[in-house]
Order: sequence, then C-alpha cells, then structure tokens
Amino acid sequence: MSAATEQPPTASPARSPGLVLLVVSAAVFLSALDLFIVNIAFPTLATSFDTTTGALSWVLNGYTIVFAALLAPAGRIADRIGRRKVFLAGLATFLVGSLGCALAWGVGSLVAFRVVQAIGGAMITATSLALLLAAFPPARRASAIAVWSMVGGVAAALGPPIGGLLVEVSWRWIFLVNIPVGIAALVIGLRVLPESRDESERRRPDVLGTVLLIVSVGLLSYGLVEAPDRGWDSGLVLGAFAGAVVTGALVGFRAARVPRGTVPVLPLALFTVRSFSLANLAMAFFMAGFGGMLLGNVLWLTGGWGFSTVEAGFALIPGPALAALTAIPAGRLGARIGCGPVAAIGTALFGLGALYWVLRVGEVSGFTTDFLPGQILTGIGVGFTLTNLSAAASSSLPPASLATGTATFGASRQIGATLGVSMLLAAVAGAGGELSGAQRGWTLTVILAAVASLLSLAVGKAHHADLRAAPTPAGVPAPVPEPVAVPAPVPAPAPVERAEPIP
Repeated sequence: MSAATEQPPTASPARSPGLVLLVVSAAVFLSALDLFIVNIAFPTLATSFDTTTGALSWVLNGYTIVFAALLAPAGRIADRIGRRKVFLAGLATFLVGSLGCALAWGVGSLVAFRVVQAIGGAMITATSLALLLAAFPPARRASAIAVWSMVGGVAAALGPPIGGLLVEVSWRWIFLVNIPVGIAALVIGLRVLPESRDESERRRPDVLGTVLLIVSVGLLSYGLVEAPDRGWDSGLVLGAFAGAVVTGALVGFRAARVPRGTVPVLPLALFTVRSFSLANLAMAFFMAGFGGMLLGNVLWLTGGWGFSTVEAGFALIPGPALAALTAIPAGRLGARIGCGPVAAIGTALFGLGALYWVLRVGEVSGFTTDFLPGQILTGIGVGFTLTNLSAAASSSLPPASLATGTATFGASRQIGATLGVSMLLAAVAGAGGELSGAQRGWTLTVILAAVASLLSLAVGKAHHADLRAAPTPAGVPAPVPEPVAVPAPVPAPAPVERAEPIP
C-alpha cells in the first residue's frame, strides 16, 4: 500500500480531521522538541548533578538508541491492535517519562525516565502519519502531510530558545512543559482520533533482535565515551567494543534466521537494493556529524564564549530555521535533477560550515562574523540533505516495502546521531582548552560530512543502476523511478506504516 495515496484498511472516518492533525502534530512536536531542549540544557545539567559530560551523554543516547530500536516494532504492533490505541498509549507513556525526568534525583534516574520517553516517542512516531491518512480524504492528504512534515522543523527552530528560557528558571521545566500540552492532546485525541488497523497482519515483532540491537549500539557508544578516560586499551573499553561486535553479528544472524511469523528488526532483503543501502549509510554518517555538531555548539557557546543558556538558545536559531525554510525547495530540486546529487551538495555545504568554524572561531567572541556564516551553511546543508536522502531511500524500494524501508531508514538516522554524540565526546576529551576541543569536534564533523557527500553521489548512480537492473525477485514491483521528496528538516524518525518486506 502506498502510504501517501491510499486509505488504511478498516479506518473509521474522522469527524474533525483538523483536530486530528492538531493532536498528531502536537504529539510529534513534543517528541522532537525534547531532542533540542535537552542539548541546550547540558551545561546546566552537568552543574546540577555535578557530573561529567560523558555521563550525561546517556541522557541523549539512551533516548535515541531505544527510539531507533523500537520504531519498527511499535508500528507492527499498532498494525495488529490498532494505531489509535498505540498512539494514545505512547502519548501517555511519553508524559509519564516527562514527569519522571522532571522529578529525577540523579543522572541514573534521568536516563531511565528518558528511556520511558523514548518508548512513548517511538509509539507516537510509528503511528502518527497513518492516523492522518485515516482521517483525511485523499484530496486533502497532501496538505496534511506537508503540515506534519514541517512540525519537526518548527520544533528544531523553537527548541533552543525555549530551552534557554526554561533552563533559566530550572532545568526541570524543559520536561514539565510537555505535561499541559500532552494532556490536552491526550484528552482531545480520545474523542477525535479514528481507529485503523491491518486485519491481515498476523506477524510478531522480533523482541530478541530488538534487544540485541539496543545492546550492540549501547556497547559501542559506551566504549567510545569511556575510552578517553580509561584508555583505548583498557579491558573495559575493549570488552565493550568486542561485545558490540558480537551482539551486532547476532543481530544479523537473527535477522537471517528469524522464526516464521516474526518480522526481523533488520530487514536484510532491503539491503540487497544498493541505492537503499547507500542512502542509509550516507544518512548514518551525516547524522553522526549533525548529532555531534548540535551538542558541540552548545558546549562551545556556553563554555568557550561564556554565553548564558538564553543567549546560546537564541544564537542557535538560524541553523534549524534555514533547514526548515530550504527543505521544500531542496526537495523540488532533488525531484528535478536527482536526490543523490542534491544531497551531496547539502552534505558538502554542511561540512563547509563546520570548516568555517575551524578556520574562523577564536577565543574572542565574534558571533556575527565568526559563527553565524557557518550556521547559514550548515542550516542550508541540513535542509538539502535530510529531504533528499529520505526521498532517495524511499524511491529505491518497491511500493510494498516502503513502510518497512522507512522504519529502517529512521533507525539509521537515530543510530548515526547516537554514535555522533559519542564520537564528539571522544574527540574533545583531553583537548588543551575549550577552543582546542571545539576545533576537534568541528573537524570530526567535516570528516563525517565529506564521507556522507561521497556516499550521496554514489546513491544517485546506484539508483539509476537499480532501475536498469533486472526485475526484483518473486514478482515484486520495480523501484519507484522518480522520487518526490517529502520535507524532513530535522532528525525525527520516520513513521511506520504497514508493508510487506521483499521476499
């Protein structure tokens, strides 16, 4: 089924589609907003808990790892028992996690409640677009999807200044702010959201594979964060890396031999499509640079130049604002000349922005001349890249596998961001001062962006090769020849709509 054009099965028409859009958008906005608010609160959290940035990294990484791993299983469960049920349960879970974060008494409890938030966030994201499609008639779906797509961009632009203002009162307010909005969305959602499910879906998510994926990425992140302090040759670090390799191999082994009636957490058949594999790899590298840059810039502005959290929050607006503004034009350009080349331009601009900071930023504050131009380049680069790599991945697959591929692509984005934060902390550890650490982080971003740019060029070539190749096995339809990019201006995971994997 094409998620953008067909009504989900057994859907009950919505009496108030506008209210459905409001509820879904509010929930998605909250889950996206939290990513950016938490970044701006890092210095305050470190002071409040008297802990290291490395320990606090799990406030981000715990969320993104669990979010990535649960996205596909949440969508599969929603297909079976009802998307409305899962969405509302996810929203309630997210609110419980938010309240727990606000009441956290230490780093451990904060990380634990962030995991609860991630579970709810995955349930929200996995069902949000399907609920919109069930509520709107075909003629109005394009407009609804456009609004849904822009929600993340608005959250990215508003996150830093809102976070800065709230942190000035107390860091706990960055989580408490979710409660009134979430409760209102929950109450209205109970009344207006239509139910939809897939009556033919009988397969189960792979729980063991999901756990193995969480453990593998978690161990790799732990090794990267701990290595600078404990030593790259310490037994604990080497054990973490070895465990990541072993559990990663088990994820692949499990996916290849998943029990009958179970959907693997890693759909290996999709990765036989070369352009899809390259798009996932390019996105993972790009998001690693993006995730590291988000945290690194907050640490530099507040630590290196001594900005307050409010000043840093407002200083960080231009980047995400430009990403949101350029996403739609970039998508149209990608549809005309190819998503791969436009994504390569975007990743190159993103890397040039970080390189500008390496060459220009100094100890003396010079925001307008030394920092803002880099933000302009990185912001435009993000808008160009996320939109077109998302479109390249979806257009590489047959229609029956779009939803499974979208979930997989969303997981690649989140895992890339997780590893980017860990690599940033490993890069800046032991640097001789704030400026040296910031330059190491920006240099890492340049390298990751360069790799992503080369991979993006390869995506375009591979897509044309896939179209010329022989038909896919077992009569599966050929990939979509011309993508139409849907804006994705921020790294929020993509939604899951039920679809069959390639046999």
